[in-house]
Amino acid sequence: MTAASISDHKSAKLGLSVEEASEIAGIGRSKLYEAMRDGLLQARKFGRRTIILRDDLERFLTALPKAA
Repeated sequence: MTAASISDHKSAKLGLSVEEASEIAGIGRSKLYEAMRDGLLQARKFGRRTIILRDDLERFLTALPKAA
């Protein structure tokens, strides 16, 4: 695999860890956990791992109110 195909593969990931979702969204981990707890951001569990689907993260961010 070339460096370009590795980065393409990584950006194509469907499931994100909370840390990855935090980095992509520019929102802190604790705020993402708060949004999950409040039912604003859907997450899934696989064993002990919390997974946020890329589509769910995008839906969450799109639903945030626009800045004044």
